[in-house]
Amino acid sequence: GQHNSDDFAQVNPLRKVPALKDGDFTLAESVAILLYLSRKYEAPDHWYPQDLEACARVDEYLAWQHTALRSSCSMVMWQKMMLPVFLGEPVPPETLASTLAELDRCLQLLEDKFLKDDDFLAGPCISVADLVAITELMHPVSAGCHVFKTRPKLAAWRQRVEAEVGEDLFQEAHEVVMKAKDLPPVDTAMKDKLKPLVQVLL
Repeated sequence: GQHNSDDFAQVNPLRKVPALKDGDFTLAESVAILLYLSRKYEAPDHWYPQDLEACARVDEYLAWQHTALRSSCSMVMWQKMMLPVFLGEPVPPETLASTLAELDRCLQLLEDKFLKDDDFLAGPCISVADLVAITELMHPVSAGCHVFKTRPKLAAWRQRVEAEVGEDLFQEAHEVVMKAKDLPPVDTAMKDKLKPLVQVLL
């Protein structure tokens, strides 16, 4: 809950994580932070290419994912794992089925439009597009959704991303979300406070 504090609001008035404070400069939104860091520290070109068309491919994915893959992945995690905790009962089956169908549609677009027959989403080399995508996909995985089991092309892509990043760093990056199901129960007062907010996810 520290993101709701007044101190955090000075870094990010949106009161959301992640947020970056670099000297006197502050920045919100994960994609903006990734691109800022890649430029500031002159990351290898493949992460965010200088080539106009290669860069446009990365930007294309980043623009699409925000209201497509990211949205559906987050919704699946909330409806399968988080909402039952706050509401005290499972999400209606028809609601969850609709959300899973939307995720499946986004996964198909991810394969057909972006991955195609390439090794990575924006071409032959890994980029920030792949980092953003794998991060989102691990949310439904953490809720027990077998995203990769029936999609061998996507599963092979995940293995390539993990190999490029390194297994230890890959596991560390997703440790928190993968342990979300093991979080201690939420106390009654907090449930009552947050219940109206989470109900909008139904």
